[in-house]
Amino acid sequence: MSEVKIAAETRTEFGKGAARRIRREDKVPGVLYGHGSDPLHLTFPGHDLLLALRTPNVLIALDIDGKTNELAIPKAVQRDPLKGFLEHVDLQLVQRGETVTVEIPVLTEGELAAGGNLLEHVLGTLTVEAEATHIPESVTVSVEGLAAGASILAKDITLPKGAKLAVDEDAVVIQVLAAQAEEAPAEGEGDEAAGA
Repeated sequence: MSEVKIAAETRTEFGKGAARRIRREDKVPGVLYGHGSDPLHLTFPGHDLLLALRTPNVLIALDIDGKTNELAIPKAVQRDPLKGFLEHVDLQLVQRGETVTVEIPVLTEGELAAGGNLLEHVLGTLTVEAEATHIPESVTVSVEGLAAGASILAKDITLPKGAKLAVDEDAVVIQVLAAQAEEAPAEGEGDEAAGA
């Protein structure tokens, strides 16, 4: 996983009015916390942060006011529900060598067995523990040839090197459901409706 460098500035204004002013300048208000330190209120460049957050669990190298360099991962991202722009971000401080608990997306590959079966993602993400600078971006699971009734448990998924499960190993992640055919109306039901 590569680091994304972002310059951040400390902020002293708080509240809705201050947040609106920050967003008008194409910046995003946020908070950096962790390791027992007081939360640090920051302002991030909007476009740079938006690009960085396209990668799940991205490792962000923060240059704070040109003086302090910190490593962080996103913990909570708030977006405008209609327009999608970033409203606020919470980042967690991390250190090289430190183990963190994160959720990684579960991707699938392959074709299910014939018969119109449906694939259900019971868990869209998998909670894992990994070293902060080596967080996997995702995990890919093969569903090739699976038939209705088959399921893949958390313990069945091969995790990238250095990552380990932080969820119940018997948790169902993916299951295959049989396609359900629509029932034809019973004889006479359609005639009654037409005659009424």
